[in-house]
Amino acid sequence: MLLTQTIKQPRNLTSMRTARLLAFTLLTGIPLMTMHGTAMAQAYPEQPVKLVVPFPAGGTTDVLARALGQQLAEKIGQPVIIENKPGAGATIGAEYVARSKPDGYTLLMGAVHHTIATTFYSSLRYDFQKDFAPVTTVAMVPNVLVVNNKVGVKSVADLIALAKREPGKLSFGSNGVGTGQHLIGERVQLMSGVKLLHVPYKGSGPLTTDLLGGQVDMSFDTITTVLPYIKENKLTALAVTTGTRSPALPDVPTLDEAGLKGFDAGTWFGILAPKGTPEQTVSYLNQNLVQIIQSDGFKKDMANIGAETIGDTPAQMGMRIADDTSRYAELVNKLNLKAN
Repeated sequence: MLLTQTIKQPRNLTSMRTARLLAFTLLTGIPLMTMHGTAMAQAYPEQPVKLVVPFPAGGTTDVLARALGQQLAEKIGQPVIIENKPGAGATIGAEYVARSKPDGYTLLMGAVHHTIATTFYSSLRYDFQKDFAPVTTVAMVPNVLVVNNKVGVKSVADLIALAKREPGKLSFGSNGVGTGQHLIGERVQLMSGVKLLHVPYKGSGPLTTDLLGGQVDMSFDTITTVLPYIKENKLTALAVTTGTRSPALPDVPTLDEAGLKGFDAGTWFGILAPKGTPEQTVSYLNQNLVQIIQSDGFKKDMANIGAETIGDTPAQMGMRIADDTSRYAELVNKLNLKAN
């Protein structure tokens, strides 16, 4: 409550505070710039916060950002504006945030896709590990192998058999070249010995529209996006990509159970700020976000859409990013995948 009251201090009180800081500086010799910078960091946030989603509206990244943004706005007493900046495998939105002023007012809803892009794109104008300050991981979401009902298969074994009879005819859509969904599709082909046609989209929203319409045969989308259509029998779920079954789809086997031994991949989502954002601001955001993420209400809401909440420290998120960057670099190079 005290911090919220400080945020809402009127301008005349801010001026009085600055005058007191000047007097303190003359008496102690501590640089005014240091003291004033600290005071400004303590006053955060004094204006709306922008949360950039690097995909179109309707996908998992967007759904999580809006759910989190609404509660964050209530907690910090400032609006949280969701801004969608899709394209180039989520790298356009990431570059925008990386180049933004490091003041805590422009944040990125990042994801595992950004750790893949580091190796996949040779001409990135930012470094995901060096140009961002991790805040916290929001959630881990399983991916699901789903097919249009017209494909006419009921199991992974049936799908593989069909794909082997007609190499290159069956298509899978993804939310962009070089994303987690793309790499899952490539890895499935590698492990099963089939050839599929990759059709990239700018996000899960347009992909799902075409999947339902039969323009693409299957996808490896996150469970959040496709779960409603699975429950309505509009799409057929063949397997989840994680090492364990999803509580949201307990009767759907894992790819490991379906014969692709050792397959284990999911999609995490998290909040990042530009490099250079004051540590006090990052800490403030982390504390408030973790309280939301680990609350019973938010956990329940996320479980209903198949997401598992996390809410870790900036250091832990940084380790997650480093580990995944290394792991996916090995896979991208093994598959010889590069952006055209």
